[in-house]
Amino acid sequence: MTPCSVDDNDARCLPRPRDATSLLPSALTHSQRMDRMNDDQDWTAPSARLLAMRRTQLAVVAVPSAVTAGLLGAILGSTWLGAELALAIAAVAVIWERILHRRVKAWAYAERDDDLLVRQGIMVRRLSVVPYGRMQFVDITAGPFERMFGLATVRMHTAAAASDARIPGLAANEASRLRDALARLGEARAAGL
Repeated sequence: MTPCSVDDNDARCLPRPRDATSLLPSALTHSQRMDRMNDDQDWTAPSARLLAMRRTQLAVVAVPSAVTAGLLGAILGSTWLGAELALAIAAVAVIWERILHRRVKAWAYAERDDDLLVRQGIMVRRLSVVPYGRMQFVDITAGPFERMFGLATVRMHTAAAASDARIPGLAANEASRLRDALARLGEARAAGL
């Protein structure tokens, strides 16, 4: 099939787009591609404190590792070897921080009438649709770092283990509100109301 001209009424040809580059995925920015994927939902992102928590976790691992590698390199080899090892670990930490930033920005959820949407992922985007009527239970977890930052993770459990979804980095009061709302909606949908 060929593009149609303005005067062409042949049914075998395709209508010509106004801007041919708008059809090319490579011409779209990352956010434009995500907007198309997200179907204009009202998405709610996790708390901004989630990124601060992830950065703190990274620092707790990276700083002692860099210091230890630097000291071991200096003891076993030379001062330059220790400095190179420490700088290599610091460079990996900086790259990992950028990945963490993008991973946190990729998380979001949307409450709809009949189900909950949860999106995540950078390279492989995952969109989970969890029907309220299929939820068996909803729980909230908060590890030591999450409690330190006033955050919690909401986890929805369904009959199928592969369909379990989680939403990390919610403020504790938002996590409680979401858990209660999901439990109420799940009970109502399961009862057939």
